Amino acid sequence: MIKHFLSLEWKQFFRSASFGKSLAIKIFMGFFALYFIAMFLAMGIAMYPLLKKMFPDSDPFVVFNGFLFFWILGDLMIRFFFQKLPVMSVKPLLTLPIKRSKVVNFVLGKSVMAFINVLPLFAIIPFGVMLISNGYDVGTIIIWIITIILITLINNFLNFIIESLSAETELSFLPLIVFAGALFALDHFNIINISEALSNGIMGISENPLLLVIPLLILLGLYLYNFKILHQKLFLDSSLKTKVQEVKASNLDWTKNFGEIAPFMQLDLKLLWRNKRAKSSVWMLVLGLLYGLFFYPQPTYQDMPWFFAFIGIFVTGIFLINFGQFIPAWDSGYYKLLMSQNIKYEQYLKSKFTLMTLSVIILFVLSIPYVYFGWKILLAHFAAAIYNIGVNTHVILIGGSYNRKKIDLNQRAAFNYQGTGAVQWLIGIPLMLLPLAIFGLTYFLVGFEVGCLVLAILGIIGIIFHSKLMAFITAKYQASKYKMISAFDQNN
Repeated sequence: MIKHFLSLEWKQFFRSASFGKSLAIKIFMGFFALYFIAMFLAMGIAMYPLLKKMFPDSDPFVVFNGFLFFWILGDLMIRFFFQKLPVMSVKPLLTLPIKRSKVVNFVLGKSVMAFINVLPLFAIIPFGVMLISNGYDVGTIIIWIITIILITLINNFLNFIIESLSAETELSFLPLIVFAGALFALDHFNIINISEALSNGIMGISENPLLLVIPLLILLGLYLYNFKILHQKLFLDSSLKTKVQEVKASNLDWTKNFGEIAPFMQLDLKLLWRNKRAKSSVWMLVLGLLYGLFFYPQPTYQDMPWFFAFIGIFVTGIFLINFGQFIPAWDSGYYKLLMSQNIKYEQYLKSKFTLMTLSVIILFVLSIPYVYFGWKILLAHFAAAIYNIGVNTHVILIGGSYNRKKIDLNQRAAFNYQGTGAVQWLIGIPLMLLPLAIFGLTYFLVGFEVGCLVLAILGIIGIIFHSKLMAFITAKYQASKYKMISAFDQNN
């Protein structure tokens, strides 16, 4: 049966509507994975001599185990924000004579082979080899490596339980952050020396293999609990139950001033007002506006004016980045219906452009008080706002033409990466790093004011050629319209 599941996964991977279009991205992500593997390998090899140099009076093995507490906390936080249960398309299988238990076991087993679980081995095993080569007992190190693997898998299944318990909570990440922060504080202020206790426990297991039964039982308990949760939800009608929600109405008559694009703007504004996932883009405005306070009050960053443009791009473009990267996936649930109407595609895209442009203008006005930290900051924000309007709005729309992942608007908002693909990560390069590189290069070669002028000129050029750029972008969307419809349907 597992052979059949693997065959289905293989066919799903290669027959996906987005496979051929994102092959280059998959190759890039492969190189990205190889980069991390190389980094972990280098870290594993260099760890022993590095610890020996930094802590000459301590045992490197004991010192390393003392840091495992912080690794476990960090690993769990990263998993919560980025790792999701690899649930395959199982609904078609539920009509076949296949036991649900086999399907659940395959899904859970597949999660074990996630890259985030395999990656630590490239550091742990070389470090273990270095320990053995320096006279440590082979059996002790092998048991230690097995213990670390078990801890990694415990984090894997613990993360899915936390995810399931917090799925309905809009700010589901707060309890985990508070809990992890409390543990870190208890250890940091020596109220409870958790790192030392954990280090002693791992050392005890390494020296007494019989104690391996403890992490094994914990892992088994977490696996069975995950099995129970998934087994209860694995029904054809499990997603048929709907929530009764009160519709929030608002007066959007002012949007009629925008002419033909008014209906689309109303659609987007209702989307932002009524759905948790989309509403998070609005709440991110607060984070974006306060972003500068992390840097500007510190004297260190006052001496780094080349960094002001990056902050300005982020502060004035937080909505553009957060909302724009999922165009047109926000409308994926009814995209087929939308495209079947007698509407001009250019009007649809123009409404998105107008909404993002308005957000940049509003955010720039609200960020004017940053002039308190210096007029250069205001100038950089102004240049960044023009660049966002003239360049980044068009870049984000071009990136949207490659979106192939559907967004379920009923899912939780906080740190929900459903609908996120490689496109969303790669688009950050031209959005953020390119203007930083342009500004930084101009700043070091000529000066601050000229750097701001170059960004502003690039933005003005984009505004001047807006009509031609929109015609080009519209053509790209029209060329991929049916591919997007097919991909969004495939994600149902």
